[in-house]
Amino acid sequence: MSDDVFKALADPTRRYILDGLVERDGQTLFEICARLVNNYGLGLSRQAISQHLAVLESAGLVRSRREGRYKFHDLNTEPLEHIVTRWLRPQAPEHTP
Repeated sequence: MSDDVFKALADPTRRYILDGLVERDGQTLFEICARLVNNYGLGLSRQAISQHLAVLESAGLVRSRREGRYKFHDLNTEPLEHIVTRWLRPQAPEHTP
């Protein structure tokens, strides 16, 4: 699972998408595309952004939900928390000789 997360995070466009979802969850594809153009000057096609979202969804970093004819995308931080806790441990007491 963490391989998918690292692959998803390797691309700067996908990191920009996640940054946008941190600022405001529940964005549509149109809103994500507009934010990428306005904030980063990325004029990618809707299809290209959809493919990036698919990679983020397969890694578990984004969840999508449908409401009527709209599809909203939400950030899911659980996979990141699993990665962080994998290597971070509580501070061990200092060993004194």
